[in-house]
Amino acid sequence: MSKKAIIIGASSGIGAELARQLSCLGYELGLVARRTQLLKDLQKTLSTKSLIKTIDVRLVDDAKKQLQELISEMQQVDLIIVNSGIWIANPDLDLDFEIETIKVNVLGFVSMINVAVKYFISIGSGHIVGISSIAGLRGSGRSPSYNASKAFVSIYMAGLRQKLSTNNIVVTDIRPGLVDTPMVKGRKNNFWLQPVEKAVHQIISAINNKRKVVYVTKRWGLIAFLSKLLPEALYNYIYNKQISKSLKR
Repeated sequence: MSKKAIIIGASSGIGAELARQLSCLGYELGLVARRTQLLKDLQKTLSTKSLIKTIDVRLVDDAKKQLQELISEMQQVDLIIVNSGIWIANPDLDLDFEIETIKVNVLGFVSMINVAVKYFISIGSGHIVGISSIAGLRGSGRSPSYNASKAFVSIYMAGLRQKLSTNNIVVTDIRPGLVDTPMVKGRKNNFWLQPVEKAVHQIISAINNKRKVVYVTKRWGLIAFLSKLLPEALYNYIYNKQISKSLKR
């Protein structure tokens, strides 16, 4: 029997590439996003059976019901990946942008994870993957709510691992650095920017090996280590200098 996976946030970037690579590995897929046409276009490229469900994770109650429906339609699910997320540059701290980020990256994330946890507990096994970010390690003056939301994701996943350690449910926290997706458009010449295909290959390897926390690509693990060691003043100086350079491009 082939394995089955649901990817929430599958319409582009890391989510779409996960769908392509998992399909090549024989997974049957449930594809979830707000943009239905992009999901249909993606579905045409896949070699295995797939179902589409249009879900807006900001609408928590509706989103939970629709994900439960998709799980029921697929009859069996082994892996649920929560990849949905947004980044909005907000140096002026526009409250609407902050709230929008929190709705998607925190409330939407938790609502999808909640459904996944309860489903896997009910069947006695499963694998939950949350796509966080290296941005969750430190603050950002350019988008405070984004970095804070990704820190929330990682801490939440750690709590789930603790809670589910005796339930035969694997919890994996994926922390990408700069990956070549629409979210980082305009940074094409950045040395640290990595191809999405390479990042997703490493994500799937982490899933297969049931890893707990993984930085992708691997070089970002070194950056994460160094970032944790830097005093705040030095970190802020380097960060602001890099932001200044990127804005001049």
